[in-house]
Amino acid sequence: MEHQLVSVVDFGGQYTQLIVRRVREQGCYSEMVPWQSAAEHIRDRKPSAVILSGGPKSTLGADAPDLDFSVLEGIPTLGICYGQQLMALRLGGLVEKSPAREYGRRHLGKTEPGSFVSVLNNDQVWMSHGDKVTAVPPGFQITAHTETCPVAAMENVAAKKYGVQFHPEVTHTIDGRALLKRFLFDIAGLKGDWTPQNFIEDTLKSIREQVGDGKVLCAVSGGVDSSVVAALLAESVGSQTTCVFVDHGLLRKGEAEQVRETFTKTFHPNLIVINAHDQFFGELKGVTDPEAKRKIIGENFVVCFERNKAVLQAHDFLAQGTLYPDVIESGSPTASKIKTHHNVGGLPDWMKLKVIEPLRWLFKDEVREVGRALGLSSEVVDREPFPGPGLGVRILGEVTPERVKIVQDADWIFREELLKTGLNKGIWQSYAALLDVRSVGVMGDERTYEQPIVLRAVTSEDAMTAQAFPFAFDFLEHVSNRIVNEVDGVNRVLYDLTSKPPATIEWE
Repeated sequence: MEHQLVSVVDFGGQYTQLIVRRVREQGCYSEMVPWQSAAEHIRDRKPSAVILSGGPKSTLGADAPDLDFSVLEGIPTLGICYGQQLMALRLGGLVEKSPAREYGRRHLGKTEPGSFVSVLNNDQVWMSHGDKVTAVPPGFQITAHTETCPVAAMENVAAKKYGVQFHPEVTHTIDGRALLKRFLFDIAGLKGDWTPQNFIEDTLKSIREQVGDGKVLCAVSGGVDSSVVAALLAESVGSQTTCVFVDHGLLRKGEAEQVRETFTKTFHPNLIVINAHDQFFGELKGVTDPEAKRKIIGENFVVCFERNKAVLQAHDFLAQGTLYPDVIESGSPTASKIKTHHNVGGLPDWMKLKVIEPLRWLFKDEVREVGRALGLSSEVVDREPFPGPGLGVRILGEVTPERVKIVQDADWIFREELLKTGLNKGIWQSYAALLDVRSVGVMGDERTYEQPIVLRAVTSEDAMTAQAFPFAFDFLEHVSNRIVNEVDGVNRVLYDLTSKPPATIEWE
């Protein structure tokens, strides 16, 4: 099925992926395209609408990301932040460096009645810029301003060009979704023809075309991502798929057994379980660098297949549950690499299997919706995200069986208390991490010199940003008391209050 396309041109902004997600929330298919290839993409794909993202550079700089605006002629276009500034410059307006940077919550002055931004019932918006438009191009009208930003919004209705200096895609712009909805439907005239069911139909067709008569290995963990991939493969190529669960010894307490049981009940029993505890712990011995650990874990997943020659040689493809945030954090053409995800940048060059990643451009909430449309149980669909490297990225320093057991036991207590109180329902991700330091304590009138556990729980919509969950102190105190009393080797418990950014959700 051919969908109406909204192309989001990425100028390196931290919210570009969120723009894509917000468009998809409205039922409109959207793709992100790097600015370097955007002109060619727009000429070839002929999108129904284009959104120009924000970005960290200045449009006044010599190395400023650019775009040939002639390709946008006749296409409804919305410029956001950097996108508005570039639109102003390229169409004959002026942009100047601001004497004071405008960052955070701001309130718009009176908007022009009937204008694009008049749909905003709440005037709170989110700003993040150092330059500003000081003169709009010919044919444009200023439709909103703030105390320090003379052109907070501008439009040229006849040319179908609109710009906002603020970010409608973030939740801090209260009516941002309404603004995007107006652009997509009232201005661009989109139908909203992209749904989870449509995604499933398109993906099933794509998998059949890619696989043909080939055989597929599907790496599964029991989490929602790999489970949805397995369900898509079961629907598309059925018996041509073999599901493989590598038990690397870095799972949470009791999880390996739960995965086996859940998977064999949910899908066909064509599941191979590989116990690779000794292999992974052996390769990780003495390794402390987080990037090195991720690489080793990613490579050893494939080594497991290599050592099972009969399985490996009988298959042509390796299917993975890679998601869009994984791709972004591992480094896109316009974003800095934050950390390598084992299923994106951690696979070895010598791997002969061709990779299938049907969820590569989806966010977690979209994957859950697809899972529900496929009929997967809430036990699978609503499971908390768990990293492919497992506890390997929740243990700072060397990963050993003894240190894994400490984290498993502490994490079990934390999750048990969350379930008991029902607090788990408001949390995106929660876990216990083990630090690579020791501290002095007192237990039973004796000195201890043991390790601290860090508890982390966050709320999030898509893992691109996250906030620490605001637990009551007595809950944290209760969990802390249980951990130091029941887990050998721990004498302190800390709670991580840091948001993402500047931190990431995982510690490594």
